[in-house]
Parts: sequence; C-alpha cells; structure tokens
Amino acid sequence: MNQADPDFAPIATRIRDNVGRQGFMGLVGAEVAELSRGACTLAVDRRPELLQQHGLFHGGVTAFLVDNATTIAAATSRGQPALTAEYKLNLLSPASGDRLICRARVIKPGRQVAVVAADVFCVIDGKEKHTATALASIAMLDDQAASRIQSPA
Repeated sequence: MNQADPDFAPIATRIRDNVGRQGFMGLVGAEVAELSRGACTLAVDRRPELLQQHGLFHGGVTAFLVDNATTIAAATSRGQPALTAEYKLNLLSPASGDRLICRARVIKPGRQVAVVAADVFCVIDGKEKHTATALASIAMLDDQAASRIQSPA
C-alpha cells in the first residue's frame, strides 16, 4: 500500500471485506493479488473446473476477472461503491497455462461513470502471455443508490 496515500487504507480494507463476501470469488478461487488507488489485480490458478473442453481456461473465467477487476479498480478511486455498466472484451489468444492474471487500471475516474481498462495474461512456464484486453464503463454509486441495491443478508 502506498505510504503517501494514508486515506487509501480504509478504502482498501472496505473493498477487501466486500470482495471477501462475494461467493463467486470463492467458487472460482480468485484472489485479489494487488490493490492500489485506481488499480486492481486479480488472479486465479488453473483448476479442471475452470477449463473448457480443449483444456483452456473458459472465456467466462476471463470475463469474470475483467468484470470484477474493473469494478474494484473503479471503487478504489474515491471509495465509492461501483457496478459494471458495460464492457467490451477482446479475446486475443487462447488462455492456457497455470494461472490467469487480470490487471485493471482506471483511465478516467468519474463521479457517475468511470472508464477502466484491463488486460488479462496467462502464465505459461513462468512467462506471461497477453490473452485478452477490455475497456469497461463502471457506474459509480452514491450512498443512497448503494443502499437501494443492498439485499438482506
């Protein structure tokens, strides 16, 4: 965590807590590998349940990583809750290897909409291969909007 940005510590804690409550993160086995103001890296290790019929990571795993990493990165900017509005995903090459890594970074923070880019890499024999790229529009929520979407636990 950046020592020059002490205001980020409570934001990072809240985001990590919220991500920890996402059942799908646990189901997929993804982890927050890095978190900083305006950026998030998610990673997932290869497991048979995440592969398609040819032994490659399923495109849905890549899409999930992009969806979550871009939203988390947007939320780090101001500490606002965020939801994906849309994203464009380009699959560049088959995702094989032992691990998928998605690095998302905020291009344009906004009070209502943030624009976030993401790149996905697969790790093959310790080397990263670029497998996907995406651009996302993330809806930034105020406290009132966030409270309306909360479901009872």
